[in-house]
Amino acid sequence: MPGIVAHGAYVPRFRLGAETVGWPGSQERAVANFDEDSVTMAVAAGQDCLQNRDRNAIDALFFASSTVPYAEKQGAAIISAALDLRRDIFAADVTDVLRAGTTALRSALDAVAAGSAKQALVVVADSRQGAPRSDTERNSGDGAAAFLVGQDDLAAEFVGSFTLTENMLDNWRSSGDPFVRSWEDRFASEEGLERIVPDAVDGFLAKYQVSLADVARVALYAPDARRHARLVRRLDLNPQQVQDPLFGRLGNTGAPFPLMLLSAALDDVPPGALVLAVSYGDGSDVLAFRTTGLLQPAAAAGGSLSASLASRIVLPTYETYAKWRDVWLTGDAARRPSPSSPSVSAMWRESNKNLRLYAGRCNACGYVQYPPQRVCVNCQAKDDSVSVRLSDRSGEVFTYSMDYIAGAVDTPLVVSVVDFHGGGRLICMLTDRKLDEVCVGMPVEMSFRKLRVVNGIHNYYWKAAPRRFAVEAAVRPGG
Repeated sequence: MPGIVAHGAYVPRFRLGAETVGWPGSQERAVANFDEDSVTMAVAAGQDCLQNRDRNAIDALFFASSTVPYAEKQGAAIISAALDLRRDIFAADVTDVLRAGTTALRSALDAVAAGSAKQALVVVADSRQGAPRSDTERNSGDGAAAFLVGQDDLAAEFVGSFTLTENMLDNWRSSGDPFVRSWEDRFASEEGLERIVPDAVDGFLAKYQVSLADVARVALYAPDARRHARLVRRLDLNPQQVQDPLFGRLGNTGAPFPLMLLSAALDDVPPGALVLAVSYGDGSDVLAFRTTGLLQPAAAAGGSLSASLASRIVLPTYETYAKWRDVWLTGDAARRPSPSSPSVSAMWRESNKNLRLYAGRCNACGYVQYPPQRVCVNCQAKDDSVSVRLSDRSGEVFTYSMDYIAGAVDTPLVVSVVDFHGGGRLICMLTDRKLDEVCVGMPVEMSFRKLRVVNGIHNYYWKAAPRRFAVEAAVRPGG
């Protein structure tokens, strides 16, 4: 029987909250930085999930999102490169519906059960936008979840699933729409969410002949706290059975929302507990797992959902967020020439260096050099090096500079020189920073980010970010 081997989650560092000037409401929600999107957040969740695990053992990758960057190009291919997965991996995007995350997870479970993959990685991320100061914007959030699926050393065994598919136009976003659209609230709730989800849960209980009393925890999708509470009452769940939906701290993250709650539940329930993940969107998926107790809470490894929520910066003004999302133009833009289109051929040639973040380690003296060169600068050995991955290594800021005239979105642009643990040095931008915390010796980790979008080309690279957790990533010999 397949199941979940490991799981991870990612919550961006920034929040809109009560202290944010111009934010209409007291509730808090997570917001992606200007250089983040569903691909970069999926990579971050995948890194959290794959800590200390053999990436060459993964046979399949499923990327689920309703906000993929490209309309015609596979996001999973970018994520596979950034996570340094094998070239002969099976990869697929699952998109265009809010229950894409549970669909992808079930597809991975089916692939492992059928034997077409021994291990499959599922990454789910979203950054959905509501109209400025709308209910959708207030109740939404940005984030990602990741699950490694296999058959050995399971943290949670797969019990079974039940799915309802029904055409329901309650929330939608057509091609070219910047914001999510919604139909009348009462219709959407009574004929959509509050009818379809209970039918799906009842269908699962009947299919597997279990009662709701047997369920220890339910990770339940709902668009906001009010409708989540109504759905809990409709299902007749007691408070101990309901996984905290984190409204007022995280927000509804879209496709990854029930799976982020599932990740939190797996860290919290005892061995032998039955946990349900319930999604919604043109129907509903119900996935059931029974915990084994083999997996220690992710917080002990420095990467749990709760730890990510605790590491936060509240934006001072709503205007900053609006500028990140191009909701409106703010201030006087720097009068500079438009950026030139990146060279697609150069991006392809330098994929190992830029996406996989490979350095070269000299076999003669052990010196680590980025970017990799034919000649070792330390001992001058020629063509005698091996590739090592720097993306999952931590380090410290050796030196830095601040550029106030670069015309960057996050003025000043902070450029840092990072010294990695285990060797290696890299010049890169510093993101997710507060200016008063930037200093020589600052602990940092690498974060996959979007540099810019020019002519429809999304240009990704790695930046340094303040280390959010105390536990350092292990340095793996040979990358």
